[in-house]
Amino acid sequence: MSAARPPRALVVAPQPFFTPRGTPFSVYYRTLVLSEAGVQMDLLTYGEGADVDLPGVRIRRIPRFRFLGPVSIGPSWKKLFLDGFIALRMLGLLLRRRYDFVHAHEEAVFLAAFLKPLFRFRLVYDMHSSLPQQLRNFNFTRSRALVRIFTWLEDLSIRRADAVITICPDLADYAPTRMKDPSRHFLIENSIFEPVRLKGAVPAATGEGEAAPFPPDRRAVVYTGTFEPYQGLSLLLKAFAIARRTEPSALLVLAGGTPAQVETLRAEAAALGLGAEDARIGPRVPQAEARRLTQAASVQVSPRSAGTNTPLKVYEQLASGVPLVATRIHSHTQVLDDAVAYLVAPEPEALAAGILEALRDGREGNARAAQAKALYAERYSRPVYERKLRALLERIGVCAG
Repeated sequence: MSAARPPRALVVAPQPFFTPRGTPFSVYYRTLVLSEAGVQMDLLTYGEGADVDLPGVRIRRIPRFRFLGPVSIGPSWKKLFLDGFIALRMLGLLLRRRYDFVHAHEEAVFLAAFLKPLFRFRLVYDMHSSLPQQLRNFNFTRSRALVRIFTWLEDLSIRRADAVITICPDLADYAPTRMKDPSRHFLIENSIFEPVRLKGAVPAATGEGEAAPFPPDRRAVVYTGTFEPYQGLSLLLKAFAIARRTEPSALLVLAGGTPAQVETLRAEAAALGLGAEDARIGPRVPQAEARRLTQAASVQVSPRSAGTNTPLKVYEQLASGVPLVATRIHSHTQVLDDAVAYLVAPEPEALAAGILEALRDGREGNARAAQAKALYAERYSRPVYERKLRALLERIGVCAG
């Protein structure tokens, strides 16, 4: 690579970019920090989504295919169809341009691993999850043969990558066992969450002078995020119905669902005796509004009931200064402990007890929230994130500014 020009990279992200429902935050923040480090990038992604303002980044999209509808989280035949177009466009870009490295997210690494010997680029595999595990977790297939094929592809990609990024300790324990040289592994959590800069968007208001989001006589228990089944929101509704018998001033606020998901949860809430005045259940809101809801909360919750990857929102919850109640499952305990959160069994009675404890014990809740902020600053803050990505660039021999 010539010292006279900045490093060039092809980022391949087979997902809706940028839509909050498509959870592309990890791609956005990776690309943002790399662009700030001086890397020039082409970002190849799906047609669905809004363009973002990233200096030195050209977003290249495959066709939108609106007749397919929105792309959902997890593996699907729809994504497999779209990935075929990603593969064709990726090959075309590699034929026309010279890249110092390819940064492949998720299943894009499979094609990149085969093309690497031909085009002689360095390969970074951004491993958001174990893809064979996803096939099982999302009930995409029961075919053992298909799972074995994905396992072989994943192992091949890990072996051929010059660097492998994992996003949580569970994956960080797994990926190095598939490598001959574990020094190629980098644990870089999806732990930064500053506002996404959309092209042409009017800067969000600061919120000064806005009315408080909750009545002054109500104590809000807040969840913001997706409404996917593994998030445990049905569990949260049952727990809140129990907690409200003891603490009638409590108000449950859920924001982040699709219209169908919102209606389903509202029906579940009504069946539990929770009216709209007790449980506010609404659709996705902008980042700034989600942050405003959390900051005004008495307690925030992460009731996830399944999974091994750490939820992105946990890092923002750590940094918020608001007491957190979370289920004691591996997805959470990789990052959280009893010093920084109220950890409870993933059962309605236990979750209800945790919510009540956090609402009642202000001094202890504030102490845990303060320790959570300190933990975030030490291990997951933006300076830490930047240092890790710069170390990765050095490892693959890319000198950025």
